[in-house]
Amino acid sequence: MNNPLALIIDDEPDILELLDMTLGRMNINTRSATNLTQALALLNSQRFDLCLTDMRLPDGDGLSVVRHIQQHCPNTPVAMITAYGSLDTAITALKSGAFDFVTKPVDLQRLRELVNSALLLSRPVAEPAAHDADDPILGASPPIQQLRRQIAKLARSEAPLYVSGESGSGKELVARRIHALGPRACHPFVPVNCGAIPSELMESEFFGHRKGSFTGAVADKPGLFQAANGGTLFLDEVADLPLSMQVKLLRAIQEKAVRPVGTQQEEAVNVRLLCATHKDLALEVAEGRFRQDLFYRINVIELRVPPLRERREDIALIAQRILGQLAHRAGVKVPAVDPDCMERLSNYRFPGNVRELENILERAFTLCEGDSITAADIQLNSSPIPGDEAALTQIDSLEDFLDDIERKALTLALEETRWNKTAAARRLGLTFRSLRYRLKKLGLED
Repeated sequence: MNNPLALIIDDEPDILELLDMTLGRMNINTRSATNLTQALALLNSQRFDLCLTDMRLPDGDGLSVVRHIQQHCPNTPVAMITAYGSLDTAITALKSGAFDFVTKPVDLQRLRELVNSALLLSRPVAEPAAHDADDPILGASPPIQQLRRQIAKLARSEAPLYVSGESGSGKELVARRIHALGPRACHPFVPVNCGAIPSELMESEFFGHRKGSFTGAVADKPGLFQAANGGTLFLDEVADLPLSMQVKLLRAIQEKAVRPVGTQQEEAVNVRLLCATHKDLALEVAEGRFRQDLFYRINVIELRVPPLRERREDIALIAQRILGQLAHRAGVKVPAVDPDCMERLSNYRFPGNVRELENILERAFTLCEGDSITAADIQLNSSPIPGDEAALTQIDSLEDFLDDIERKALTLALEETRWNKTAAARRLGLTFRSLRYRLKKLGLED
């Protein structure tokens, strides 16, 4: 089997020699370029398993290399070499498609880790299957197919990733899938609910502590960063971190090192950071509850998980999987779902998303008396519909009733578009001016 081939791009002879020697000791063959023109010529003439490029080149910049590789040879991982402290430049490179970055002066241990991870990614990527047996994300709707494609691409990066989505939409499943498809899959995936850790214990939980550092510290204990070393650390509900902890987290991300409580020595850690929250992080920043510098650092790339109401065609498949799991645990036959029951489920908005669907079906599975689940078993509340004779008794004032329906529709459209009024107006088929008028009329706008 031939040795891997790497392209090194830098106009400093000392850096080229250092990189060539380091990769040579790893049994990696190299080709060198000192400017953008030479680099593009080499990329067009042969296939590389890895590319390392300096940011500043005599006739261009490393971002041009990144974009060229993304367009013409996307299976080649490319890492950026940046000056120390130029993290903004590194983040720009990651957003453009770089796999990772290393700063000057080059830390050889960090470089070797980066190269080993990159070589695991140099194999071609297969298109994700709609029904991969190992994929915990169910569905074949267009939003889910798009999500799978994004996951497959983002799994090949080391960039910090922010997974956004409503409560119960499956953000942790997405994070686990990204880990499983990436080069860190054989290392730990450590999920953390940031809102569940008492503030006084956060530093110890995240960074570990030494014996005797505080009352109750009867032995050395590694933290969550150390537990995830080599793998992925998933911080769920990251918006719940107090500001004091946000400062410490930012330093750990920047320095790639943590300092356990009770010691002055820092420990290097190598983790990929994935974060999630159901809150609007940009709004949290604007209102002073989340640090802007930390927001920029963890939000290099955002991946949105669609709510269940945007992929209604997946509800039947998800319901069958949930009922199959419930029946397996109970040791009974999987109950059928009556057509009218499935229609009710398909038309329900599921504000709690997949988690709410699980709760509804678990309750129905427990309470149903026959071999099938009916509409009565799922106990969904529905608003009265105009024209329903039984519902007319619930209407005291037609004008108030219609205002209430309009108010709910406007609120739902604004929530779906994150209170972007232009997008909400488009969603409802209204002009922006008409939307503003209706919001004011119904007391939804100051």
